Amino acid sequence: MIKNFKWLLFASLAFVACNNEDEVIADANSSDGQPLTAGLAVVTKYVALGDSYAAGFSDNALFIEGQKGSYANIIGQQFALTGGGEFKTPLMADNVGGLLFGGNVILNQRLFFNGVAPAPVTGRPSTEVTTKLAGPFSNLGVPGAKSYHLVAQGYGNVAGVATGQANPYFARFATSATTSVVADAVAQDPTFFSLWIGGNDVLGYATSGGSGRNQTGNMNAATYASNDITDPAVFAGAYNSIVDAMTAKGAKGVVANLPYVTALPYFTTVPFNPLTASVLGRGNVAVGTATIQGLNAQLYGPLKQALTAFGAGSRIELLSTTAANPLLILDESLPNLSAQLTAAFTPTLGAPTAAFYGQVFGQARQATKEDLVVLTAQTVIASAPAGVPAPLNVFGVTYPMQDVHVLTKAEVAEVKVATDAYNATIKSVADAKGLAFVELKGVTDQLANGGIIYNNYKVTSAFVTGGMFSLDGVHPSPRGYAIIANLFTGAINAKFGANFKNKDVSLYRILYPATL
Repeated sequence: MIKNFKWLLFASLAFVACNNEDEVIADANSSDGQPLTAGLAVVTKYVALGDSYAAGFSDNALFIEGQKGSYANIIGQQFALTGGGEFKTPLMADNVGGLLFGGNVILNQRLFFNGVAPAPVTGRPSTEVTTKLAGPFSNLGVPGAKSYHLVAQGYGNVAGVATGQANPYFARFATSATTSVVADAVAQDPTFFSLWIGGNDVLGYATSGGSGRNQTGNMNAATYASNDITDPAVFAGAYNSIVDAMTAKGAKGVVANLPYVTALPYFTTVPFNPLTASVLGRGNVAVGTATIQGLNAQLYGPLKQALTAFGAGSRIELLSTTAANPLLILDESLPNLSAQLTAAFTPTLGAPTAAFYGQVFGQARQATKEDLVVLTAQTVIASAPAGVPAPLNVFGVTYPMQDVHVLTKAEVAEVKVATDAYNATIKSVADAKGLAFVELKGVTDQLANGGIIYNNYKVTSAFVTGGMFSLDGVHPSPRGYAIIANLFTGAINAKFGANFKNKDVSLYRILYPATL
């Protein structure tokens, strides 16, 4: 009996010793405490392809600290813990941001929050486009790049920068004047890649208020302007070419789908209906009330009456003295009633003034909640349009906000239709090629609708205060990039049996300070 007791005691001590040993060897860098592994993903040579998000663009500029905090660089740091090689980034020359071309400033410095609003940091850009960097580089994120740009030869040709045929960021580190982003990636024989591209295929159109063209049906990307929507078939062709090239030698990878850019704070911050009695009275409600009554009598009432006679009375409603009123906007999709309005106003205003009224209000209407006012328009509202005489010289009140200021309901729909088509391609290619897939559209939707909880921090898409986005309203904050990196590594874990640990996003700041 004593012998058995001694054996039991020995066994229990051995069991405790094994437990203690397991605790000692638990890997703090893994998600499960087990030894860190990339699973079936071979991460010895990782390259990242994409646009400004991959590059680490933030606060309307590219700068050193932003590049170091890019989701691609964070992933590279994770990979380095399990056999990944150096993740080399084409660093800018400073933390000011902006670019020089031949000594002249072509892109301005980054923004910081001065306690009231975003403002540019002091200092002059020192990154010269014509100063070539020695590569090759692992981070091939190129700000401004669209899907088809990644396969375009000469996209990094310094000689093409001035004419808009080449990208100044890629021109700094392209291996030759004739290479493409994908060619520079493939030449490095990567074992693993990330690809997040396509946002810019609709973003330029959206940020310009839909002032570009929807190129659906036009297969010639060479004819596209920077603010056009890319034809979905053109996107599909480019995307398949990129992934085919990257996987030709057996490399594995991770791709991400695209959020609706209209969910970004650039489009959700400025309300469609900011015109209250207090606002119109500059803080004096009595003055604002009198202003509204005058506007109704002298402009909105006559406009409403005339438009009603032409079957378009719903374009304009009288302003309320007690509620928030919508902005007056231009909607080029409306039938143009300039001639009819000119004729209606001629008896009371005279021919010249009536013609001007007809021109201004022929396609005007009040905004609705389905119209998105762009972030940069907040400084335009209530300002004076150049060359417009009083009393029509108040943007959004007596003069319509222009096409570049507002993304209308119809234009929002165009952006979403194109994005849905791009995402269908991305998911199809990911499935066909056995790639990890990151569902970023759904996350962005959550951010815009209440937010998400990360490390006990609530993160939303609210401008300045939400924590996810930087001061340009489009690109992530440092914390936002860390969250994106976690989503990428989470997808890699799920697909390839890796166990990369999430970064603690509380260690990443919400906004960059003025001085870095």
